[in-house]
Amino acid sequence: MIDAVKLTLRITTDAFDDELMMLINSCKIDLNLAGVNIINEDDDRIRNAICLYCKANFGYRDDSQKFQNAYISLRDSMALSSKYKEINNE
Repeated sequence: MIDAVKLTLRITTDAFDDELMMLINSCKIDLNLAGVNIINEDDDRIRNAICLYCKANFGYRDDSQKFQNAYISLRDSMALSSKYKEINNE
């Protein structure tokens, strides 16, 4: 996932890997807190959400609010979808 984020952010160095991993993990936590229980990094919507989250929080100051709004919209639509919910048969 970090390679996809680095590509999206146009980063070619490994110097920011720790910070990017922190953002990726923070995004996954935020998705989970919003109700997205199935986080499969091979899912294009999940990948897009993580990339948008990283863009909103890493160095895109002029457009950070635009990326944050796009992330929130995508996150909320996934949270409403049964595709991203674990089925609990208790």
